[in-house]
Amino acid sequence: MGPHRLYGSYDGGVRFSTRTGWDRQESAFAAAVRSARTAGRQLLDLTVSNPTVCGFGYDRDTLLAPLGDMHALHYAAEPLGMLSARNAVAGYYRDHGAEVSPEQVILTTSTSEGYSFLFRLLCDAGDEVLIARPSYPLFDFLADLDDVRLRSYPLFYDHGWWIDFTEFERRVGPRTRAIVVVHPNNPTGHATGSLERTRIEALCARHGLALIVDEVFLDYPLEKDARLRSFAEEPSPVLTFVLSGLSKIAGLPQMKAGWVAVLGPETERLEAIERLEIISDTFLSMNAPVQLAMPSWIAGRHGIQRQIAERMWENMATLRRSGVDVLKADAGWSAVLRLPQRPEAIGVAEQMLARGVMVQDGEIYGFEEAGRAVLSLLTPAEVFAAGVERIAEFAR
Repeated sequence: MGPHRLYGSYDGGVRFSTRTGWDRQESAFAAAVRSARTAGRQLLDLTVSNPTVCGFGYDRDTLLAPLGDMHALHYAAEPLGMLSARNAVAGYYRDHGAEVSPEQVILTTSTSEGYSFLFRLLCDAGDEVLIARPSYPLFDFLADLDDVRLRSYPLFYDHGWWIDFTEFERRVGPRTRAIVVVHPNNPTGHATGSLERTRIEALCARHGLALIVDEVFLDYPLEKDARLRSFAEEPSPVLTFVLSGLSKIAGLPQMKAGWVAVLGPETERLEAIERLEIISDTFLSMNAPVQLAMPSWIAGRHGIQRQIAERMWENMATLRRSGVDVLKADAGWSAVLRLPQRPEAIGVAEQMLARGVMVQDGEIYGFEEAGRAVLSLLTPAEVFAAGVERIAEFAR
């Protein structure tokens, strides 16, 4: 008896979930970059945002020594994370003038995992989360994987970024469960001001929504004497989750360490933590060596932060001297340019690629206006200056 007689005659192959039915074709821009590199063209890459490949000085011994802690040979399942690591996170917030107890902290392998935990905590399949537009495109994939729908609220630009709260409130629907605020936003660099925070919290209170605040770029203001305030610095009248991690604050994306700090009214906060503990216990994804090293890495973050900040400031100064139209930003690792709209049908990234410069097209982040280009301020200064010179020639 053949296998079809035994198991049936279905010939359609394995059925994959619709949540992973993404367009996997290579984009025209990616194909053009690959073609240029294959042909041996030298490209000035102004898109690199991985700090570990941007020429910063990492102290190898100081960073790697904590990974040899013998306690890592003993396994203890701690769903919220090791107390020593959570104490270090609480210390990070104390440095920002915020009182966050280690009992309010849940460790995750990344902010992406933190988002996934929160979407599962707050949303049933088909529920909605509001998020700013423009914003980082990763959220679309996270929402798909957790069967959550994203609805955007607009950030507008007019001599600076601002939120249209009338339109914001219109976007709240019967299935809205949470609002995401990226503070400061990536890539616009918009930092949420105190008045905006008050209005967002009031909106959450009126509609019974949770507030998710992503603060991964909090430590990187674009003005040397500026300081951004964490949402953890003041009591929150609504259930609030503040996310951050070592990827940005310590320039260590490869170490995979993030966290969620839970704030807000005590009854809701305690229930949220209890539920998150079960979610985390289901996966237990944090590894012991990284958790044991976190106190050392968090304490030593200032050295790499200074290097990154100085690179950002130098590159932003280069942009401002160039005469290119740079949109005003408060903080973060990106700069958004407003370039002339040319009659060519291709986007601004492909137009710049023809001139040997790699930038990101604003369309990737949800910019509706044409001619928006996004640059990484982590780019090594010499490469950045050479690329900006070509961009300025294009703009002229």
